[in-house]
Amino acid sequence: MEEFLHQYGYLALALGTFVEGETAILVASSLVYSGVFSGPETIFFAFIGSFASDWFYFLIGRLNGNYFVDRRPSLKARLEPVSRFFESHRLQILLSYRFLYGFRTILPLMIGLTGVRPFHFLGYSVFAGLLWATVVGTVGYFAGELFQLTPRSFEDHGLIVVLSFGTFGFLIGLAIKHFAEKKMQLPSSGRN
Repeated sequence: MEEFLHQYGYLALALGTFVEGETAILVASSLVYSGVFSGPETIFFAFIGSFASDWFYFLIGRLNGNYFVDRRPSLKARLEPVSRFFESHRLQILLSYRFLYGFRTILPLMIGLTGVRPFHFLGYSVFAGLLWATVVGTVGYFAGELFQLTPRSFEDHGLIVVLSFGTFGFLIGLAIKHFAEKKMQLPSSGRN
């Protein structure tokens, strides 16, 4: 496993943060303590994956979102509370959307729908992505130090370690999502 991590670790991290997010960076940053990964490079590649994901969804919203949504009245109705929430909390969302678990895909798409110019979104996505990668990477580093995680830990107990990181990220994200849904006056049943 250690050879794989040395050869493909940063690429796997960037891909993991593009697709999912927290679990990928928590696993990688927990191995900084044991010397498998470098802290700055871990933050950089986690940022690159999240940045690419944000821009992928932003561009979908910007280029084709309104056309798509206007032809689906039920989807348009479901997006209304999110749109109102965005308009009333624009700055807060642009600075912190990477931390809003469950909204991380829809928010860049929604931001693209709102007409936020690409140059403005660029600044916010760089700031939010670097902040997210730094905060989550730091948490992962301290978890790796606390539990003295090594590649061997993942070989012997990989499922438990990954599920623990996934559960931790999910619970934090769920709390933030619940707070956001309450502010938007949405039911917290996960129907968004």
